[in-house]
Amino acid sequence: MPIIIRNSSRKQPEHDYLKYWKVIKYWALRKYQITTGELELMLFLYSEHLFNKTKFEEYNELMSWNNNRFYDLIKKGWIHKWRPKKGKEAALYELTYKGKRMINNVYAKLNGEDIPENPVNNPVFKHDVKYRDKVFRNYIKKINKESKS
Repeated sequence: MPIIIRNSSRKQPEHDYLKYWKVIKYWALRKYQITTGELELMLFLYSEHLFNKTKFEEYNELMSWNNNRFYDLIKKGWIHKWRPKKGKEAALYELTYKGKRMINNVYAKLNGEDIPENPVNNPVFKHDVKYRDKVFRNYIKKINKESKS
């Protein structure tokens, strides 16, 4: 006699915070006006604390081709020089306060914090947005509603 397993008896996954990664990533890219490569690189650098340009380039090789990404991130205020080059010691860099705050915000959303639904904190909710933004806006509303229940 076959055993019937009900769908409701399914064990909930222990770690499920990447379920809405695509939506949260889209929100972060729009809110902070960064590229996917920049976001992924800053996620890597977040736990590195201090890093040199060699360490940066080591991970940057995995990204799409962009020779200026390091300098772009400095120019945009996401990373800054922590210690200048001194003798044989390489210059050290770190994420700026702005960069750390952005990554903390992304992690908070992945851990279930509501995504803002007002146009001031979320450009996806502005009135003059493209269709793609409207699709993500509807899904953000769904996620927020789901997290409240």
